[in-house]
Amino acid sequence: MADVLILGYGPAGVSAALYVLRAGYKAVLVGKDPGALSKAHKIENYYGLAAPVSGADLAEIGKRQALALGAEVLEDEVLDLMFDGGEFVASGLKGVYRGRACVLATGSARKGGLMPGLAELEGRGVSYCAVCDAFFYRKKRVAVLGSGEYALHEAAELWNLAGSVTVLTNGAAVTAGFPDKVLLEPRKVRRVCGAERLEGVELEGGEVLDFDGLFVALGSASATDLARKAGAAFEGGRLVLGEAMQTTVPGLFAAGDCTGGVLQVAVAVGEGAKAGLAVNAFLRARA
Repeated sequence: MADVLILGYGPAGVSAALYVLRAGYKAVLVGKDPGALSKAHKIENYYGLAAPVSGADLAEIGKRQALALGAEVLEDEVLDLMFDGGEFVASGLKGVYRGRACVLATGSARKGGLMPGLAELEGRGVSYCAVCDAFFYRKKRVAVLGSGEYALHEAAELWNLAGSVTVLTNGAAVTAGFPDKVLLEPRKVRRVCGAERLEGVELEGGEVLDFDGLFVALGSASATDLARKAGAAFEGGRLVLGEAMQTTVPGLFAAGDCTGGVLQVAVAVGEGAKAGLAVNAFLRARA
């Protein structure tokens, strides 16, 4: 088990790792890729650059810097994050990762396709955590909104409990191997229906499908998704953070684009530094 589990190895995650590693703690960074930074063609508004560099090159420099200090950097898609009161456990496609503290630095979700009614019915039939809420939908009709490995993971938590599981791809291509026990609905979702609680979804063309529960699993699990799974608090749809980038879960911190605000490398690096220093203080207090 690592001292610090850092989910994401973009600028925020690497920045946090640098402070953690220099303080003598073991850090494991897990992520799919460096995030939005790797897609930037040219960066020239960042302190200390003698000449413009591509986002991919800057990300690689940061990764090598963390590795030189002893970090373990692993490529995996994290699907779940649980907190058992003593350690954080992240489950990915390739393995399970543990840490005494955890930093969420997965970048912003940048998810498209969110439809009217979804946010309004959160907690009233709309869920972001099948592990947390599947029990409440025994023998009931549920749907999973998504089309990839994350959606498959959520569906797998449901199909042995729910009466039926339908995967709403929202018009996206299916990129995971869903079993026959799961119904696939390829049409786009126009809106989520219900007043006091979820009643169903309206599809493109006007047909309404009735559901008791809807589990959102679009794209990959974002920092917001993982924070919800770990039990962190939200206000107005935003993750509650203290001045030191800590969530309401002891030992769980967040930094970078996933916190909202100005989506810039400089901000991500600064928040990563604050989170790293706060993690060090957290671990020292529990030594």
